[in-house]
Amino acid sequence: MSDAAVEAWFYHLEQSSLDQALPGLLEKTLARGWRALVRVRDPGLLAALDERLWTWRAESFLPHGTDRADHAADQPILLTQEAEANPNGAQVLFIVDGADPGEIELYARCLILFDGRDEVALTQARQQWKSMKAGGVEASYWRQNEEGAWSRAA
Repeated sequence: MSDAAVEAWFYHLEQSSLDQALPGLLEKTLARGWRALVRVRDPGLLAALDERLWTWRAESFLPHGTDRADHAADQPILLTQEAEANPNGAQVLFIVDGADPGEIELYARCLILFDGRDEVALTQARQQWKSMKAGGVEASYWRQNEEGAWSRAA
């Protein structure tokens, strides 16, 4: 990717669900001129996110595809269950649904979104935080306020 170290940003979903928060974060990623890889565990969630990104706003959509479609490597946003090495040349890796982050050093930034109402997800995020920090990864923690806006808390 580059000589700069990867940053891991942990997003604690408290005010909105994944399908509400993810499209906005992806939109900001594309606005920077970056590509995104979204890694999930559950094939049902992958299908739901695929549909959501086409319909998340009445006036627009987020250009994307799944790793099972033709020209996956050309997609600005690629949805996958696989842990293969950065098939679309993404700068940002989104980890949702407790997916394995894999080789995060292939990206400029790794965003880990987790449900603050799910004790298993909280425990997993804490373990990932400790592991990444111990591995020298620069990590930051983001929370939502009551209006759903993100602010860096650590």
